[in-house]
Amino acid sequence: MAPKRSIGVPPPPPPSVPAGRLLSRQQSVGKLKKSSIMSSLFRELKTKLEGSRLQIKLSSRTKKQFGGSAGGKEGLAAFLRELTKRSPFFQQIEEDAQNHAKTILELKAAINSFQTKDMSELIKFQQHMEAILEVLTDENQVLAKFEDFPIKKLETIRAGAALYSKSNFVVSNLKNWEVKSPAAQLLNKFDCYFTKVKEELDAFERTKDEESRNFKSHGIDFDFNIFVTIKELMVDVSSNCMELVLKEWGETKGANDAEKKANKNLLWRAFKLAFRVYSFAGGNDERADKLAKELANEKLK
Repeated sequence: MAPKRSIGVPPPPPPSVPAGRLLSRQQSVGKLKKSSIMSSLFRELKTKLEGSRLQIKLSSRTKKQFGGSAGGKEGLAAFLRELTKRSPFFQQIEEDAQNHAKTILELKAAINSFQTKDMSELIKFQQHMEAILEVLTDENQVLAKFEDFPIKKLETIRAGAALYSKSNFVVSNLKNWEVKSPAAQLLNKFDCYFTKVKEELDAFERTKDEESRNFKSHGIDFDFNIFVTIKELMVDVSSNCMELVLKEWGETKGANDAEKKANKNLLWRAFKLAFRVYSFAGGNDERADKLAKELANEKLK
């Protein structure tokens, strides 16, 4: 017969549950609590199955939950390997590596031997690379299966082609810059574009030597003269702006004082912009010098 207890005295606490039974399905609902490992495991598995190359690292807290034993680690690793094998994504990676092996090996040899100082050839080769690689489910995962694939040179070719294409786009914009009234709007538009391009080129100039060495180490003799072309074209567009401002200024003769004042302010704005362009380009041509002198004379009258 069980001993009698006094009324109002709480029963003794239940015996502690062994660690191995903490996750038992026989536990009562009242003992359920937020797991300290489920979220991290979900993220790790999701990342693994979606193709990340990051290695799974269990936190020390997670290791304690699993007992920290070598057997526990091996069991989890085996479990993840099995999931990987069954993943449609990784199955497709394997298929890509097998189906495109010949083409990828040919590309590997072509990249290793590629050298050029012709930027058109650089862009053409980069486009050839992309046509081959774009069909792969995951470029990094597939190429990682080919020993010593020249990833760094591949990325350098991409960087060089992108830099030249972007610079060439700026050249095209400047060559086709539309010069039309009103001059105030033209100055605003060109000022914004000039500032944007200047910031990008100034940033590149700070790393130009390093980039040049990197290009050369991978067989690319990059044509930096395109930046000289950009600077020369900036001076041309700036001169076009000055011409339009001077033209509109000449048309204001006989206008009221308010209009004259507004247009005279444009003379100063155009000159300041021309000076910024001159400083950026490192010089002027005869036309730019002549127009800048005219602007200054009109402003000083």
